Amino acid sequence: MILRKFFGVGLSAFALSAAAQLPPVAEEMLRTNNIPLTSVGVVAFRLSDGKPIFSHQPQKVLQPASTMKVVTAIVGLERLGPTYRGRVELRHTGELRNGVIEGDLILKGMGSPDFKWEDFQKLLREARVKGLREVRGNFIVDRSFFSPTRFDVGLPPFDEAPEFQYNVIPDALLMNTNLSQIEIVSAGIEITARMVPWPDRVKFNLSFRLVDRPCAQWEQGWKIPETTKSLDGELTVKLHGEFPNNCTATPNVSVMDRADYTDLLFRTLWKEEGGLFAGRVIEGVAPASASSKLLSSHLSRSLADFARDVNKRSDNPMTRMLFLTLGSSAVKREGALANEPTLVAAEREVRKWFKEKSIDDTGLVLDNGSGLSRSEKISAAQLGGVLKAAYASDWAPEFLSTLPIIGVDGAMRTRLADTPAKQKGRIKTGTLRNVVSVAGYMPDATGQLCVVVAIINDDKMRASAARPIVDAILNAVTQTGK
Repeated sequence: MILRKFFGVGLSAFALSAAAQLPPVAEEMLRTNNIPLTSVGVVAFRLSDGKPIFSHQPQKVLQPASTMKVVTAIVGLERLGPTYRGRVELRHTGELRNGVIEGDLILKGMGSPDFKWEDFQKLLREARVKGLREVRGNFIVDRSFFSPTRFDVGLPPFDEAPEFQYNVIPDALLMNTNLSQIEIVSAGIEITARMVPWPDRVKFNLSFRLVDRPCAQWEQGWKIPETTKSLDGELTVKLHGEFPNNCTATPNVSVMDRADYTDLLFRTLWKEEGGLFAGRVIEGVAPASASSKLLSSHLSRSLADFARDVNKRSDNPMTRMLFLTLGSSAVKREGALANEPTLVAAEREVRKWFKEKSIDDTGLVLDNGSGLSRSEKISAAQLGGVLKAAYASDWAPEFLSTLPIIGVDGAMRTRLADTPAKQKGRIKTGTLRNVVSVAGYMPDATGQLCVVVAIINDDKMRASAARPIVDAILNAVTQTGK
């Protein structure tokens, strides 16, 4: 049964101070690993009556890593609703006569987090079925649902692997998460690569050194791909570093600018569908809907569905897309703020939600809503308040279903699998180079559900040493309440 009312979402200093500071086993593990107590923030309390269990520096703001995703997920569910769907539209200006439009073809993104190249192909195929054969104007790519339209321009990559999915920065038309599927095959002294789909005017320069290494370790020795563009628009993708002998790997990586990717993919897929096009591909703002006609559209999965990817798979681009959609929705609802940057509006929306739930936002720092940031900060008490409010939400079942289940799935699949919390606890994890964190729900020894948050920030710690410490705190909750 979902609890609707209890002693208040805000966690009082008195209640927290009444709890034991930390489980003794966790304190000992912190000392053994030379992690200072000042680097740790913890809260644990029973949901039914708010009884405190553990508390250590609950008000200290720390980097949460991916546990910040629980904030974006529940605020998204409450503000947008579980049936919310992102959208992509294929429109045109001018009249469609005898299979030809003299105007422009328009692809408008409205925050779909799962728009694949196959979905784009389907939109173009539906346009052909409706009789469109030739576009004599331009192809306009409209990302203006978010402001600015490109958040990646001028922003350095978060770490040393900008080509991989978790590092992709979203926009309102995130085609295939801007990832190209590349199949790399080595056989003997030969090595080949192909892209799926393989856009026209893209070729590979393979400069791998073949090594004796297990195929499962193909990423070791991998170097960031380098892409160059010729004057005629042809792209050359250089794949280099080391690659195992007799191995097949199929990474999904970002190897070209998203404007080039959309351009080349459109030309290739439209040609495959038998369409004709001789114009330019332009990044811009399409005319108002009243000045264009809808050809076909794509709807994303519902928020209740893709929110599971936010927390169970800890999908960074999807979370960031949801955070931006919160901002875009707020701007649309508050028309007077139409020129406000989307990230600013998203932050305002989250802080407004905190205020409604009586959660103090002092010290809270929001960046992109995913935790993939060194600037985002939140305290254990604030995160505990969010989890408490989420459990009281009308959409609590949808939210709970997003969290990894201990011993079953997500990052908790193999953790604490031999404890009483197996199949009962639901915990979101977070890891950065200097951060290990957990946040979620655990049963105590009597089966009553408790909120637990533990965050460790230390520049010198190893994640492999810190994870057992937060797991010990989680496990200690299951031993209380007897």
